[in-house]
Amino acid sequence: MVSECSECYKIQMSIREAQREAVIELLAEHLLENGLAATSLRQLAAAAGVSDRMLLYYFKDKAEVLSATLGLIASNMAATLAAALPEGEMFTPGELLQRAAAMTKQKAMSRFMRFWIQVVAAAAKGEVPFTTIAAQIMQGWQLWVESRLILPSDVDRRAVALAIIATIDGLALIDICAGEDAATQARLALTSLSV
Repeated sequence: MVSECSECYKIQMSIREAQREAVIELLAEHLLENGLAATSLRQLAAAAGVSDRMLLYYFKDKAEVLSATLGLIASNMAATLAAALPEGEMFTPGELLQRAAAMTKQKAMSRFMRFWIQVVAAAAKGEVPFTTIAAQIMQGWQLWVESRLILPSDVDRRAVALAIIATIDGLALIDICAGEDAATQARLALTSLSV
């Protein structure tokens, strides 16, 4: 009898976990489409197609909802980057910068970048859980860029990776603040530089 109860519990937990993952996927799409302005508990529940109570059945609180969802968004962005610049391929800083800059104009990447800017803005205001999440995502990107760089051993890999990230994030800011044409001109200028 105990083993039957144990087995039922395992099945129940796996169903709950599968439903939780489905909710996270719906929320990730919702946040990419609507941004952080639509993150009240009620809006998140509606986007997931569940009640507020049910959302809190899957997650401890709103911070956990956002953390799990942002984790999936970051993972999806990493997968997009990895498909374009597969692991094992190495680049000079200029080559990596040019390839990454070209990727930022793609619709899928543009959505990620626009959302990333919102996460950074929320972190800059000290909003929980964005401060922690932004730091984790930045560290992940830094390590990802570092792993693809061809550099002499005496060069600070971390500093070069962060400079590349700053440039890519800058392109996203130009796109948002000055428009797509200005961002395209900046991308073209980057590709013409021999960095």
